[in-house]
Amino acid sequence: MTRSTTDEAAVPPLPSPKERRRLREAKSLSEDEVAAAVGVTRATVRSWETGRTSPRGRKRALYAKLIAPEPTVKPTAKSTAKPTVVTAKAAAAGARPAADRPTAEPAAAPAATDLPEAPPLPEAPPPPSDPRAGAGKADGPSRAPEAPGRPSGAAEAPGERHTSPAEAFDELYARTAPGLVRQTYLLSGRRALARESVERAFELAWQRWPEVAVDRDPAGWVRAAAYEYAMSPWHRLRRTHRHPDAPPTEPGKRALFDALLDLPPAYRRTLLLYDGVGLDLPETAAETEASTPAAAGRLMTARAAVAERLPELAEADSPAEQSALLHDRLGGLARAEHVPVPRPARAVRTGSENKARLWTRAAVAGVALLIAVTGLTLHTAPTHYEQPISPPERVGGVPPRGGPQKLTAQDLKLQKSLGEQLAHGPERLVPELR
Repeated sequence: MTRSTTDEAAVPPLPSPKERRRLREAKSLSEDEVAAAVGVTRATVRSWETGRTSPRGRKRALYAKLIAPEPTVKPTAKSTAKPTVVTAKAAAAGARPAADRPTAEPAAAPAATDLPEAPPLPEAPPPPSDPRAGAGKADGPSRAPEAPGRPSGAAEAPGERHTSPAEAFDELYARTAPGLVRQTYLLSGRRALARESVERAFELAWQRWPEVAVDRDPAGWVRAAAYEYAMSPWHRLRRTHRHPDAPPTEPGKRALFDALLDLPPAYRRTLLLYDGVGLDLPETAAETEASTPAAAGRLMTARAAVAERLPELAEADSPAEQSALLHDRLGGLARAEHVPVPRPARAVRTGSENKARLWTRAAVAGVALLIAVTGLTLHTAPTHYEQPISPPERVGGVPPRGGPQKLTAQDLKLQKSLGEQLAHGPERLVPELR
């Protein structure tokens, strides 16, 4: 037991499930190859990459070593004028694989900062707070987070400022919420639903802030939650979200708006993430929970459907120009529409805490009610079973009673006289001695 504990402690921590898949695809490894190398099945590798399970023991060490990014070889002073050597697998982590690139894929993804107002996909800053800071209310005052790059236990630099979990959340909210509302509007076509989805996603992020704070891309975590909520089919049962909002009045923006809403939800999301937000194809596939070839096929089909509505998109000379033009059109459509401004970050945090407190109290009340009903049932239930007695009922249709008839007075007199006579026979048969 001591050896296994020591071995598990020596293995470096695994990245998030989304990062595991990205690292595997960046090294051009399939699920079958990883499963054969680690000694598990393909379904097990898929469960590791979706977050349902995590490897342990020797398999954890093999899996971590297999998907670990290869370090670059830096030139030394003695080396000649050769450039920095980077392996092909390590270079694939920052570029799109040629095998996974669709024919209509642009040469370079458009920058995410071209989208309206706030950048919708900023690079996630280093974790600003300790992941356990969210649980500090129950265990005592929260510990100040360690500055990035400083080892644990090192002395704090004078004048160094620490960011609390609330401040880190507010910073992420202020930087990503406005642009994310506009993205969600393009995805759903409903302004009120877009704002509700973003606020709901940030409420969920605040409830799970220890997990979100250490994620590789906190903005991507919130974006995925907002998209999932906005695309839920249950919103069709709500009267306010049953039909999309009125399209723009400008013909070009109206055609693009109608073309987006006519696409299936999965195709619309893939197009928005790749051409609108600017994600890479493996990252788009991971966020949409699809394989890279499937995401490429959805992207090409969606572009072809939108090109039928936009003549200038169909006349593009290259896939790169087509992607850049589509990115500009999506950004212009998002900027032109007046979407509602999300609530302040403090109000979202307060609402999240109130909902969590309400659900906790409801769960406690439900458990207490169940215990009370069970105890009352055990107290009032009988200790043994008694079969109930059926109530009397009059039965009809019974035949009259049979048997000997009632004796008359003459019959009774005869019966009495016969009884008084000798038992051994009539008198005429018994001789009399004189």
